[in-house]
Amino acid sequence: MIALKNININLHDTITCGQIFRFYIEDDNSYTVILSDRIVNLKMINNNLIVKSNNEENLENIIKDYFDLDRDYDVLNRNLLMIDKSLKEIINSCKGLKMINQPKFECIISYIISQNNKVSRIASSLDDISRKYGKKVIFEDKVYYLFPKLHDLKDVTTQDYRNLKVGFRDKYIYEFIQKLINKEIDLDYIDNLSSQDALNYLMKNKGIGEKVASCILLFSYNRYDVFPVDTWVKKYMADTYNITDVKKIRTFAKDKYEDYCGLVIQYMFHYKRNKEKQSA
Repeated sequence: MIALKNININLHDTITCGQIFRFYIEDDNSYTVILSDRIVNLKMINNNLIVKSNNEENLENIIKDYFDLDRDYDVLNRNLLMIDKSLKEIINSCKGLKMINQPKFECIISYIISQNNKVSRIASSLDDISRKYGKKVIFEDKVYYLFPKLHDLKDVTTQDYRNLKVGFRDKYIYEFIQKLINKEIDLDYIDNLSSQDALNYLMKNKGIGEKVASCILLFSYNRYDVFPVDTWVKKYMADTYNITDVKKIRTFAKDKYEDYCGLVIQYMFHYKRNKEKQSA
């Protein structure tokens, strides 16, 4: 177990805000998250982040990187308020919300599966794939399965994916993985591309449209200048700015918030979704 002192993170908002799908809220209000190579359990106690894991090797650095803890969000938020004072309520409601740095491969497969899909079914599909092809890990007397590596999926067929209930997305997953195996796609190559070129590179693949590609870049490549436009963002933009067209939403956000439009949109998404839930 390790304790990271004076950490400004809202675990609930960060973990449950739709960035990741494989996590559990425990009875003691801690959170168990399945990372690429280990299981971690996290809990805030008096501004200290308490972390337990089945693998404590380099654990502090792993957690800091995964939860983006070395980025000064207070500075970012102050800069955003200088651009747009109307964001004050939104930013205050999102204090402690972090952008998770997800493993690229798992993030891509997750968001291919996310198309026209419910969160519970996305999580179920990812769990089924992991249970079938991933590594078994026992942590705190419970069994978990890590998400499989690329080589674990090299012989998996379209029908195999269909059997795991990913639906019409089976062929998209299969084709993408085959391209990776055949080195037609290089996930690290994307790091060297501009955000627009990275979007285009990803969207060359079946099953990856602009929304999915934007999620991938925002949640696993730290590209804060791209963002998905989902139902909650559309509602916020329509209610606040009377903008309903997706292209106009993108243009508005990019022109106004520039390199951090993705972060602002994530704040808007989180704010609008929570407000709607509270009023329901």
